[in-house]
Amino acid sequence: MRIVVTNCNTTREMTEEIVRGARAAAGPGTTVTGLTPAWGPESAEGWLDSYLSAAAVLDALRTYKGPPYDAVVLAGFGEHGREGVRELVDVPVVDITEAAAHLACLLGRRYGVVTTLERSCGQIQDSLETAGVARNCAAVVGTGLGVLRLGDDDERTETAFLAAAERAREAGAEVLVLGCAGMTGLRRAVGEKLGLPVVDGVGAAVKLAESLVSLGLTTSRTGTYAKPLPKRRLWGRPSA
Repeated sequence: MRIVVTNCNTTREMTEEIVRGARAAAGPGTTVTGLTPAWGPESAEGWLDSYLSAAAVLDALRTYKGPPYDAVVLAGFGEHGREGVRELVDVPVVDITEAAAHLACLLGRRYGVVTTLERSCGQIQDSLETAGVARNCAAVVGTGLGVLRLGDDDERTETAFLAAAERAREAGAEVLVLGCAGMTGLRRAVGEKLGLPVVDGVGAAVKLAESLVSLGLTTSRTGTYAKPLPKRRLWGRPSA
């Protein structure tokens, strides 16, 4: 089984980190391939970045020339594009936001999301609402750290995460969700200190993708995710 994991930004170092986490979660016989968009934001932090990212990820999958794949994992927490990707490709598409929330709901009554900047919280809440899992979300809390700063100082990042996690716990969270693909390495570091289950969206999405493929299930083509209508589409600026 081959799973393509798409980064939502153009930072290749982050793609490599995400792929390491995905491979650690994958079962025997599963190959993980990372895909970095050729254009778009270096980090997705806000609505503008997110819409640019969505178009760039769709373009990367549209022009993909690698080995055939059995599933796609979208590794952008709260980012746009999952519905479009489900129309575009003929394999299961699992978004890490949706996957993490679904698994968290199996572990406790309410979950909390700890993410990067506060500006991303509303966008994540909207994504959870669209996915139908917002009802069980106690809080979405920002650490105040930018995506590209997560790996600069591990101690600072862990301290900021723990402080935000306490706020989520006080709001009623019984399970915590890592609200950024770049936080993948934090799960083990903070899980024992918090005394709460911590769900990493990348690992959750990989396991759900494997399950869908193993069960022979893929996206319904009836209604919402029917194939795109045949028409002329211009991708990017037309050449002069």
